[in-house]
Amino acid sequence: MSFLGDSLGLVALLLYVQGSTGAALAVALLLLAGDFVPGLFGALAGAIGDRFDLKRVMVVCDLVQGVLTVVMALVLPPLPVLLVMVAVRSVTATVFQASSRNAMPGLVKDEELEAANSALGAGTNGLEAVGPLIAGALFLVTDVRGILLIDAATFFVSATFLSRLPRIPRAEPSGHSFLKDARDGLGYIWRAKAVRVIGIGFFAVVAFNGVDDVAMVFLAKDELHGSDSASATLYAGVGIGLIVGFMILARYARSIRMPVLMLLGFAVSSMGNLVTGLAWAIWAALALQVIRGLGIAGIDVGINTHLQRVVPAHLRSRVFGNLYGAIGIAAGISYVLGGLLLQHTDARTTFITAGAGGLLATVVTAIGVRRSGRGEHEPRVRR
Repeated sequence: MSFLGDSLGLVALLLYVQGSTGAALAVALLLLAGDFVPGLFGALAGAIGDRFDLKRVMVVCDLVQGVLTVVMALVLPPLPVLLVMVAVRSVTATVFQASSRNAMPGLVKDEELEAANSALGAGTNGLEAVGPLIAGALFLVTDVRGILLIDAATFFVSATFLSRLPRIPRAEPSGHSFLKDARDGLGYIWRAKAVRVIGIGFFAVVAFNGVDDVAMVFLAKDELHGSDSASATLYAGVGIGLIVGFMILARYARSIRMPVLMLLGFAVSSMGNLVTGLAWAIWAALALQVIRGLGIAGIDVGINTHLQRVVPAHLRSRVFGNLYGAIGIAAGISYVLGGLLLQHTDARTTFITAGAGGLLATVVTAIGVRRSGRGEHEPRVRR
């Protein structure tokens, strides 16, 4: 619920900033505040989940985000203040994400992790992707303030549900200072070669492919001569693929090793962008973006399930905090560099370059995973 609400709120904020400033730079700064800034605090965000009760951390994060969103809705602050508030809310969301991924092994049996992560992915990435379509319908009956208040309500409802979770087992606190815990999390990732390879590979794939969010509208309108409605439909393609992919993986992912599923996800999502650059019609581009969504679902389930199994319990939140913080930075880099490429070439070239780079990163990551040794392999599980 909270991810769906946040997706609605992002659309509302983008339209508010565009309407109040009329500046493309202001819209870009809003996106960077939401994606790039939290990445700078990933190590600290993850350390919170490894120091405190996970259920309490998640509830407090939802309440903080809900209160911030209410203030945004009531005040509609000027751009500098809004950027700070969005950045604080996004850092809080990073704390929540790291803690929620850490909590999963304490809530379900090991053999249920694939299905549980698929369900969680459908409820986060899947619904987040279709949020803009719902926001478009809501704008027929309300305004920016109304949608932001709906966004805030989803956080409060989410906190209520989370407060009813059972107690989540957690490792004993280290007894070290907060900063020492954050440094230890980074140190573990650097020492654990398999975890480091996965993190770097994920970063590279996103850094190449994240530009599709920017380039999609130009492909639809300039190269494929589509309408505004057709352009919006293309953005829904990934969301459709995500939901279908998570439904399939909930049933069949147990038969695949998670590093293999991750690499397949890298390859399929990158190939989806590459071939989208060659699309000859709107419907073809839509179908290819649905396939890209299937690949992203594989990445999500493969990486999260594998790390939940191989990372020591007392370090999980820090690993997930650093991982998803780095992915936010990769997305920011992709927006900037991909935007420059788009400006100097065209949308087809941008998509093909992104997909080819993602495939190259996939090959390098596969070699790294193969060479990373046996110490980080998934433990045998009882079926």
